[in-house]
Amino acid sequence: MNLPDPATRPSLHVAVLMRRERIQGPMSRWQPWRWVLADVVPNEPGFGVAARRLLRTDDEEHWLHPGFAVELFRDDAEGYMLNASTPAPCWFVLWRMEEEATGSDDPMARPVMVSLSYHDAGRWLDAQETVEQVPAPAEVIEWMREFANAHYTPEPKRRQRPQSFKGLQDRFGNPAAVSTEKKSGGGKGGAQ
Repeated sequence: MNLPDPATRPSLHVAVLMRRERIQGPMSRWQPWRWVLADVVPNEPGFGVAARRLLRTDDEEHWLHPGFAVELFRDDAEGYMLNASTPAPCWFVLWRMEEEATGSDDPMARPVMVSLSYHDAGRWLDAQETVEQVPAPAEVIEWMREFANAHYTPEPKRRQRPQSFKGLQDRFGNPAAVSTEKKSGGGKGGAQ
């Protein structure tokens, strides 16, 4: 994969491979097919600009969706750092179903955005979008890590409030009060 020149805006051009696979078992009565993210690959000029089917069998189809730019932004360096520091850094792909013919009457999965940021993926999931991930290649991870190291500044730790200023709670988590007043009344030896 050819990585971009560091003097230009940091971005990569990629294509997304989606796989349509036949569902087996009882669930197939309601939904005979499902779409899954298969891979993210470097974009090549020969891919063109439109989605196209690469493979079709009785049990699966592979579709190539070219032309996605993955850009790195300084204000999202923490999101890249979070991705780079995981055991399995990955691409995040947001995709949606579109009512478009795929050679059948079924809707088609269309990738919308590709990112390397945990923050982007989190925002997309919060918006209840479909987000999947696939492993990113080592050279992409290193490129992302170098960018994150150059631009990520951890927030300074805030002073922790002393324990003596924290509110008291009972064992059920309800506010509790402590009084220093002497309670009057009952008990042995009390005034009669």
